[in-house]
Amino acid sequence: MAITDWAIFFVLVPILLFIDLKLFNKGKDNVIGFKQSMYLSLFYIAAGLAFGLLVWRDFGADSAMDYYTVYVLEKSLSLDNLFVMSVIFSAFAIPRQYQHKVLVWGIIGVIVLRGIMISSGAALVHNFDWVLYVFAAILIYTGFKMVFMDDDDDLDNFEEKPLVVFLKKHFAFTSKIHGNKFFVHKDKLSDEEKSGHKAKYIATPLFLALIVIEISDVIFAVDSIPAALSVTTDTYIVFTSNIFAVLGLRALFFAVENIITRFELMKYAISAVLIFIGAKVFYSGFFGHVSPNVSLTVTLSVLAAGFIFSMIKTRGQKNSSK
Repeated sequence: MAITDWAIFFVLVPILLFIDLKLFNKGKDNVIGFKQSMYLSLFYIAAGLAFGLLVWRDFGADSAMDYYTVYVLEKSLSLDNLFVMSVIFSAFAIPRQYQHKVLVWGIIGVIVLRGIMISSGAALVHNFDWVLYVFAAILIYTGFKMVFMDDDDDLDNFEEKPLVVFLKKHFAFTSKIHGNKFFVHKDKLSDEEKSGHKAKYIATPLFLALIVIEISDVIFAVDSIPAALSVTTDTYIVFTSNIFAVLGLRALFFAVENIITRFELMKYAISAVLIFIGAKVFYSGFFGHVSPNVSLTVTLSVLAAGFIFSMIKTRGQKNSSK
């Protein structure tokens, strides 16, 4: 893969983030409305689709189909991320005007962490061919598990989860929000807040939410990255499609936060896609190559059906509110 292809990508991503933060988010702690978040989501989707055309031009139709398949797959898998983000913000009582700051830093962290995980996963596959079959088996298992998984599993009493308990036990956190700050100087806290803390700076619930969101994404990536590598082992295609899918995650959160509960049937569609992608790896290994066009067509069709039937099934249902 030519170094110029990577250079174009790493120049383009900061430009997109700059446009996002400077043009779409002019206020320091502004609340992003539905219309604004929809425009921003469409902006990122258009950028992701346009980049796929560059992939097509430089590497051919098959690589472009792989790029779009992974992009659509990662976008659909991010629905679970959005739901968990909503639960985290609710559990830690993060005001809506500060949520976008947490998500901005969260996206930056996700880019770094996913880059590390994708590079590691691709290196494993390239050095040990059988690892790809392990990834495929994980996808098939995850797909069947999603079908029988309760939507509320592991989301009740979020603050009592081992991760949150561990963080609060070993690091200094205040229980109160202090504007949009991640850390507050000890002298600015009340006696009750700084009681028992020796650190000069105390972390706020915003920082706790950020850490939990980052770790949650790593957990989700254990499924999503094997899914991407099961489509293609080309590191450039996997990484760029992943990041373009993730870049619009913040905007997508504010766009669908009030209708996320209406996606009742999407988990069945996503599980079907995961099983298909995993099975495709075994089929390709033992019987013959499956065209990228087939992968993209099946993925889009199943996910579109899941979305349409979800909207029909929940028609008339009131949207959840914050």
